[in-house]
Amino acid sequence: MKGKVHLPLAIRLAALALIRPLMSMLGLLEKIGQPLASITVTIIISAIWIGAAVLLRVENPLKTLLYTGIIYGVFAIVISAILSPILEGRLQGPITNPFAIVSVLLTNAIWGLVTGGIAIAIRKSVDGARTR
Repeated sequence: MKGKVHLPLAIRLAALALIRPLMSMLGLLEKIGQPLASITVTIIISAIWIGAAVLLRVENPLKTLLYTGIIYGVFAIVISAILSPILEGRLQGPITNPFAIVSVLLTNAIWGLVTGGIAIAIRKSVDGARTR
């Protein structure tokens, strides 16, 4: 994985993705209707991640979106640890289970890798179309 990580972009995209757990904690996803609401929000976030990597022509979309996924996982764990005592009256979420922490980080790293791979494929396709 050659090339630099666009860390400021990764942090911004990870912060943007916090809309999903916040919507969940506030009960908005349930009101909209599960599981469709979660899937739809995840697809929209993924499209934004991919679009940003492609449009901004980041040097290494795979590495940048991998970092985005990991940073998002860290953010989600921390937000859950902060908000669950306030909203639920007790500490809940991944922070209470080391295996859950690993699972959250691994799952979101894979999400970042998948979106990064898609961004690379789109960019290659667009660049190939420009040279024809």
